[in-house]
Amino acid sequence: QVQLVESGGGLVQAGGSLRLSCAASGRTGSNYAMGWFRQAPGKEREFVAAISRSGTFTYYADSVKGRFTISRDNAKNIVYLQMNSLKPEDTAVYYCAADGRPAQGMGQRSGMDYWGKGTLVTVSS
Repeated sequence: QVQLVESGGGLVQAGGSLRLSCAASGRTGSNYAMGWFRQAPGKEREFVAAISRSGTFTYYADSVKGRFTISRDNAKNIVYLQMNSLKPEDTAVYYCAADGRPAQGMGQRSGMDYWGKGTLVTVSS
């Protein structure tokens, strides 16, 4: 079992930055590819970013490419999402996910092994 706890959400003005963290406990380390997803009010959950077990490979949704950066610290069992140049359309609940399958293609599949409960990001215009 893996428990995922997100933190770092909040209210920020457009153009600002936030860094989300996802702390993993249980059977963790480099056993899982990790990802971030988000769900805006009235919309379906969507893929944001993924990172491979070693942290070598990263993948992004087109909507966040160049603005968001995913990283991980396997020694601390933490995954980060640095979000810069935030836009009102980035407003959503952000969820951390862990998956035993490769990070590549995470955005095209559902059914992650583990999910966190989410953290709310609100970007004001």
